[in-house]
Amino acid sequence: MAYQTWQDKLEDTCREWNIAAPIFQIVSDRRGGRTAWSSTVTVYGTAHSARFWYDGKNLNNAREDAAEVALLWLGQSTATTTGGGGATSASGGGSSPVSSPSTSRGGW
Repeated sequence: MAYQTWQDKLEDTCREWNIAAPIFQIVSDRRGGRTAWSSTVTVYGTAHSARFWYDGKNLNNAREDAAEVALLWLGQSTATTTGGGGATSASGGGSSPVSSPSTSRGGW
């Protein structure tokens, strides 16, 4: 199945796994005379932050970034709980990885 966006893929994955739909939240941070925007998405009770901050005209990119982070986490969670594929959890001990808050990078 071809996916158009990370958000679509995340929603489909949640549906396939019979878990609640992802909940997105847009966040902002005033930086000098401008505002930087990012996103978080909550999936299976865990909040995942986008890796980067974006200009206001690119809010969808922030949601896409957060959706990709959540999908990577779901993949790692599956690999560590099912013992598949040689992938290991970033946090060790077989527990699910949890994303940390994003920090600003460069010109966001």
